[in-house]
Amino acid sequence: MIIEHIMKRNVVTLTETSTIKEAMQLLEQHQFRHIPIVNERKKLVGIVSDSDIRDASPSIFHFTDHLEDFLKPISSIMKQNVITAHPLDFVEEVSTLFYEHHIGCLPILDDDELVGIVTETDMLHTLVELMGAHQPSSHIEVKVENITGKLSDIAAIFKELNMNITSVLVYPYQDPAYKILVFRVQTIDPRKVVKVIEDKGYDVIWPSEPRIV
Repeated sequence: MIIEHIMKRNVVTLTETSTIKEAMQLLEQHQFRHIPIVNERKKLVGIVSDSDIRDASPSIFHFTDHLEDFLKPISSIMKQNVITAHPLDFVEEVSTLFYEHHIGCLPILDDDELVGIVTETDMLHTLVELMGAHQPSSHIEVKVENITGKLSDIAAIFKELNMNITSVLVYPYQDPAYKILVFRVQTIDPRKVVKVIEDKGYDVIWPSEPRIV
């Protein structure tokens, strides 16, 4: 999946000369958390968040002090050197940017033109959909040797049982000789398929029988 499939296209922006007060009103009106800032040529020059606004605002105990600060240009508090992405970037690549840089949104540029925006909420919703977690299904984890063909071997078992796979993930295991295959399959009761997998000699990590210590 690429970013242009999930990005919001109608981006609300402000210019460098817009005031902090205007940004506050815009955030309150639209109930979002970030506003891209553009110059007179409509090029992205910065971004401002609700936390930037809060940091620049007087405390509730001195709210009437320095009201002139609200009339300062938004350029005085905006963050520059904004991290961006391209519409054709893959969702998993962009999710890495959110993870590494601890950001809440990502402007999307095409030929330096702002064409969209993606938020951490958009990424979370997309992850849920890609994993199929929003559909009635079961989560099954299988420990296998870290060799070629094991994914197809386990997938063949689901095929034999006429069970549809909605998503597959591969996790590393603490012992690099093994890996964890994570399947989400369209069944509410996974006990039958788990038994078949175990009967074929594989170690099902989840779901597992309760152990008495």
